[in-house]
Amino acid sequence: MKTQTKKIIDPAVAEKIARKFSTPCYVYDEAALARQAKAALAFPNAFGLTVRYAMKAASNAAILRLFNSLGLHIDASSGFEAMRAIRAGIKPCHISLSSQQLPKNLAELVRLGVLFNACSIHQLESFGKIARGAEVGVRINPGLGSGGTNRTNVGGPASSFGIWRDYIPEILSTAKKYSLKIVRIHTHIGSGSDPLVWQKVAKMSIDTVERFPDVRTLDMGGGFKVARVEGEKSTDLQKVGKPVAKLVADFAKRTGRKLHFEIEPGTFLLANCACVLATVSDICDTGKGGYKFIKLDTGMTDILRPSLYGAQHPIEIVTAKNAGASEQYIVAGHCCESGDILTPAPADPEALAPRRLPKAKIGDLCAIGGAGAYCSSMSASNYNSYPASPEVMVSRGGKIKLIRRRQTEEQITENEL
Repeated sequence: MKTQTKKIIDPAVAEKIARKFSTPCYVYDEAALARQAKAALAFPNAFGLTVRYAMKAASNAAILRLFNSLGLHIDASSGFEAMRAIRAGIKPCHISLSSQQLPKNLAELVRLGVLFNACSIHQLESFGKIARGAEVGVRINPGLGSGGTNRTNVGGPASSFGIWRDYIPEILSTAKKYSLKIVRIHTHIGSGSDPLVWQKVAKMSIDTVERFPDVRTLDMGGGFKVARVEGEKSTDLQKVGKPVAKLVADFAKRTGRKLHFEIEPGTFLLANCACVLATVSDICDTGKGGYKFIKLDTGMTDILRPSLYGAQHPIEIVTAKNAGASEQYIVAGHCCESGDILTPAPADPEALAPRRLPKAKIGDLCAIGGAGAYCSSMSASNYNSYPASPEVMVSRGGKIKLIRRRQTEEQITENEL
């Protein structure tokens, strides 16, 4: 992989944050978040659009409130996420819930006004029992999926997400049994999905809508690719969205039904809007013919994606002083776990891929970019009893604001008896 040339974080800002909050620390860029929200809200549509932030990407209340102020609604993936969004000040009617696990408090969420998408026949039955005659959405597995890796593919026969497409008659009979009105069709095929597959599934989903006469909203989920490192390619929302908007317009001409369109981006909104600021805690090597390692005070406890998927993140030695001097390094995390590596081979978490970086020394600050989405909310939190890291937001005016304190040692064990 080529040396990263784009600055992840301004060195002066990094040093200020490290002095005030220590490392490791998540650093979000408010201006970048606002730019991404604006781009998502411009997604092509024929008869109206709702952009829902997939809050599982990063669930901090400050991020939820920021996106809410910019006009985004919320996609929640559990009853707990829905309640968390409500506590952050999000109106329940602006929250759409699609959950693998049926929430134990579903009746309360429905009473509050949260929009529910049944993801199985069992969930639809359960909803019918507590909300007979109500409006509801259903998540359909269209039979096709796509993702950056097999682990991020949530469509097709190998996925448990949604109701399999062949069971639509059972969906209709269950809805009739409880006098339910199905008004939303929801689908999501994976994170980092192929744009052409996404468009194909949009056509399949519109065909599905024809079988549900009361549907007025089509939610296509998210999954838009974002380039974190050189060589990766981001999805052009305008390019991928225009053909789908035309499909919706053609559907209206054919049926007289004008579908409201929804998308649920997470990675697109967050990925390149944050980094993890860390410190080089050690440097070692395994001799001639081996590797040279940079050890950080962060790792899978803050960024699990490389260990889980072989995901690639840009890495920068922020305070490197030897201009022009570089080395090939494996960047390792701080966990007692051989898989805690931040420089795996692409899509292969078990293989190593040395990264050429400026010559580092112990005590240097290091930034891992592309850490806005599926990092703070999807880490191996408290592994080896490391405390959860703080989060800060750099405002559009340059002010640094703490949005989550560092977890204390007492908080790690406070629920133990």
